[in-house]
Amino acid sequence: MSLVGKKFPSLSVDAISFMGEDLKINVYEEAVQNKKKVILFWYPKDFTFVCPTELHAFQSALQEFEKRNTMVIGASCDTNEVHFAWLNTPKNAGGIEGVKYPILADTNRNLSNILGILDIESTIYNEDTDSVMIEGSNVTYRATYLIDETGKIFHESVNDMPLGRNIDEFLRMIDAYTHVQTYGEVCPANWQAGKDAMTADRKGTAEYLSSH
Repeated sequence: MSLVGKKFPSLSVDAISFMGEDLKINVYEEAVQNKKKVILFWYPKDFTFVCPTELHAFQSALQEFEKRNTMVIGASCDTNEVHFAWLNTPKNAGGIEGVKYPILADTNRNLSNILGILDIESTIYNEDTDSVMIEGSNVTYRATYLIDETGKIFHESVNDMPLGRNIDEFLRMIDAYTHVQTYGEVCPANWQAGKDAMTADRKGTAEYLSSH
């Protein structure tokens, strides 16, 4: 079920700063209290292959997100200790040294379970042991959430494990949403900041407006 248009779940999750400081982060409160947009991106595991390329790509674009009043937060189900080890591993050794934004450590899977982004094929109840067995990796897909200053989700996407994200598309999406917030116009396919937007009349027709 899509969460677009809904408030992001208000839940505090363990996290770590790039300095190694243990944190508690509530993504909803970060957006609302700081009056900022948030991009929260989930990846499957630390110390893997595609994942560090994404974390470095978000770091390279960090100033562009900050220009757009947007906080960047990474997330996986690894522990803070594993995150810290990865943060202290050089890039040429597969690490994410140089990443400056916080990373959630959703080890109990509470938030990722609410979001429905865990790779769980099925759950099987074992009557003999009175326990539930999980089939699947039980780590997250490459899910991304864009959250506005009121805590509302205005974009979500979920990639399968092997598929890395296009960071520029999230910047474009933030630009488009900010344009809608500012001018009340709608943004057509492939719209870029500075291009003409559109307005729709009551008959359902649309008309291009000059860019602002």
